[in-house]
Amino acid sequence: MVTQEQVLEALQSVTDPEINLSIVDLGLIYGVNILEHGELVEIEMTLTSPMCPFGPQLLQATSAAAGALDGVEKVDIKLVWVPRWDPREHASEEAQAYLGLW
Repeated sequence: MVTQEQVLEALQSVTDPEINLSIVDLGLIYGVNILEHGELVEIEMTLTSPMCPFGPQLLQATSAAAGALDGVEKVDIKLVWVPRWDPREHASEEAQAYLGLW
């Protein structure tokens, strides 16, 4: 059965093309739930802004990355806006350093 850690590892390959960092490191993934004995993966995520021009591409790439894991039959992405993404709160320390946030 797929684990939350495996999903997050797979999502490391999905990068925001404007910022060139993974969506995991940016803190855009708010939650991962594994259901139906690992066949269904629910991902709660946000985008850097509601008008993100790469939003559809990021959602598709996220679904594809999680869906490629062994045993995963369906990926359900819930796009959320609350809490609003703030790199000072959500991004990893490495991503904050890359973005120049101290």
